[in-house]
Amino acid sequence: MAENSKKWDYAAKRYSSYIKFEKNLSDNTVESYLRDLEKFSHFILRKFDVAPIHVESYMIEQFMQWLYEQEIAGNGDETHHYEKSSQARILSGIRSFYNFLLVTDAIQILPTEFIEAPKAGHHLPDVLTTDEIDSIIATIDPSTKKGCRDRAMLETLYSCGLRVSELTALHISDLFFGEGYIRVMGKGNKQRLVPISASARNRISEYLDYRRKDNINSDILFLNNRGKALTRVMLFTIIRQAAERAGIDKQISPHTFRHSFATHLLNGGASVRQVQEMLGHESITTTEIYTHLDTSRLRSTIELLDN
Repeated sequence: MAENSKKWDYAAKRYSSYIKFEKNLSDNTVESYLRDLEKFSHFILRKFDVAPIHVESYMIEQFMQWLYEQEIAGNGDETHHYEKSSQARILSGIRSFYNFLLVTDAIQILPTEFIEAPKAGHHLPDVLTTDEIDSIIATIDPSTKKGCRDRAMLETLYSCGLRVSELTALHISDLFFGEGYIRVMGKGNKQRLVPISASARNRISEYLDYRRKDNINSDILFLNNRGKALTRVMLFTIIRQAAERAGIDKQISPHTFRHSFATHLLNGGASVRQVQEMLGHESITTTEIYTHLDTSRLRSTIELLDN
């Protein structure tokens, strides 16, 4: 930890000079950004012990969840949680720090790119109805290998409630269709078995038929045109374009499918504990957020938990 701690200190000093002298931010703003960065770096070092350039998106998401759960001493014996505006401000500072690392060529990809800031009055981003999810998937032409792959990905993303990183990391050897499950490698390299719908299984099988014709030997399930694993940016683009074609006017990201899956399950009668296990949440508090949301229609729970 000592070595990585020094790297954080060095990066923070360079960043401080950058925002003060090149960005001309006020002393108060600089002090606020550095204070929030220190809070973030302490969390990352304690939980993951990595240098700034090795921070990944899921680590920032865990920090934001930790921040959400923290209690702050107030006047007297009162305590309260960080306001959503404070959470958003801290995330803004983290984004500023990683933008600095990007422009100075310390990193090539922003880990903050698809981290959504908390919004006042909302626990989670928009939730899609099953009609909307079906409409999005229906815009994809399954007659091509790419279209077949994209449909299989979106069906799997929703019916299994996966994180983007979990979907892109799926291997063919993780498919146990005979038992109706897939093996998912979650955060912290924790494995879990997740039920997969018959529809998703069929779509994946159709996509694998295309792959067999091309004699592709990679065990990674979803590949780009160069035979490499898909990136989260590519998946984000596929979903955004499909949503636009479907005419759905909501803030939609790959995580929206996961949010929708969890909410639909809970409204369909699944317990919070069951949904926690399927989503791979470390804390049940994270899962309980979904109990505050509502949707108009539910996909059949039988299909989701199909055998």
